[in-house]
Amino acid sequence: MFRRWMIVLILAFLVFGTAGCREEDKKETKMEKAAEIITAEQAKEIMDQDENCIILDVREQSEYEEGHIEGALLIPYTEIENRAEKELSDKDQQILVYCRSGRRSAVAAESLSGMGYTNVKDFGGIMDWPYEVVTEGE
Repeated sequence: MFRRWMIVLILAFLVFGTAGCREEDKKETKMEKAAEIITAEQAKEIMDQDENCIILDVREQSEYEEGHIEGALLIPYTEIENRAEKELSDKDQQILVYCRSGRRSAVAAESLSGMGYTNVKDFGGIMDWPYEVVTEGE
């Protein structure tokens, strides 16, 4: 009788004890995928040093036309999951993401990280960009 209770207790420990570990592993994996948040100044420094980085504007077309960072690629944040694989083929390339205020860039950067992009940095909104922007037609 004692032996049966010991076996039941050991099995219960194994089942419930490892369930918590699995949940922790999921949390760690999700955290590892999070995009890095940087300042506009840090983004500018990267742009100046890495000519192969992608500057990704995730606003709408009309906002982009009103003013964007020179060389920025426009993919509205609502289209990231449909267009990223095709337009951002190198998942290890450095991608600097921005929007108007920082909310959409955070969503887009998280989506990209979740899709396996390994070098995503979110520098928030163009509202905080102290450098020049270009408008369509320039």
